[in-house]
Amino acid sequence: MKREDQIAYWVDKYNNTNINKLALEATNVREEKNGNNVYFNRNFHLEPSNVCIHRCKFCSFRRDNESDPGSWSMTYSQVADFCKSKYTPGDTEIHIVGSVHPNRGLDYYLKVIEIVRETLPKEVAIKAYSAVEIDDMSKLSGLSIHRVLSELKDRGLDVLPGGGAEIFNREIREIICPDKCSSERWLEVHKTAHSIGIKSNATMLYGHIENLEHRIEHLLMIKDAQNESFGFDAFIPLKFRNVNNSLSHITEINILDTLKTFAISRLILDNVAHIKSYWPMLGKELCQLTLLYGADDIDGTIKDSTKIYSMAGSIQSPQMSIADLQKLANNCGYTAIERDSFYNQIIKK
Repeated sequence: MKREDQIAYWVDKYNNTNINKLALEATNVREEKNGNNVYFNRNFHLEPSNVCIHRCKFCSFRRDNESDPGSWSMTYSQVADFCKSKYTPGDTEIHIVGSVHPNRGLDYYLKVIEIVRETLPKEVAIKAYSAVEIDDMSKLSGLSIHRVLSELKDRGLDVLPGGGAEIFNREIREIICPDKCSSERWLEVHKTAHSIGIKSNATMLYGHIENLEHRIEHLLMIKDAQNESFGFDAFIPLKFRNVNNSLSHITEINILDTLKTFAISRLILDNVAHIKSYWPMLGKELCQLTLLYGADDIDGTIKDSTKIYSMAGSIQSPQMSIADLQKLANNCGYTAIERDSFYNQIIKK
């Protein structure tokens, strides 16, 4: 089937399928893949800096320089201290993303991984650096993506997060993030990571200036890439939040469209095992609803360690206990399963 016919098929399904039927179809797929399980982990984030060379219109996180109100840039000792302050026994993942700092090169990002690996127990997986950050490391150092990823892996990087994908459509990308790496480059980074044994996630930022066709196109591109490299563990639909950014005039997408976006994501991405619902961005109640529309992962404890979405108007001081996460899943009739970064179940002794 031609790409335009594929897009037309899924747009029609999104627009014209009864919402309850769509939920049932998505639920059938998620249960075929994951049974009655809803996954979560014990994790926290590290955001080394928010001073960034990129000027994405949807971003509420970035600052121009270190003298701007609300900016920060961690030293190596601050990175170590932050990890020590957030870690508690039983944690299995640290998630590291931030900005592309104008005055920091590959050596800094490598050193951060080294410090984190030295500071935290070996059972804590390091999920670090978006494809955008990897792309800039490659450009600044003159090294290939393969070499940059290999250097990071040698120092302890285990998994890539899925950030920076936004919307793959070229025209939309030119408007919302014109100086960020292209969709082709984003996909190249992830497929290269997969080729050297680094698994990753994929994302989509929806609900801003894109339309439904752009969302479907994005999902189909992820599906094609997965068929090539089989390295995406999870897909994460990320809802645009409109506070403190250049797109604040846009009304945020409604709950119904969010649920339908999750359902269509689950149906299209039949070659990706997990659909993650990121509760710090959606809120706890909407996150719980998405479990009935194809999602099977609710991220983790977070421990009030990320500001990317809270600065855009989402949950302030995001954190959930293990009991909170279990209740969120159980109240939808699902079994909460604690996992590591590779979706292995954690069995408590």
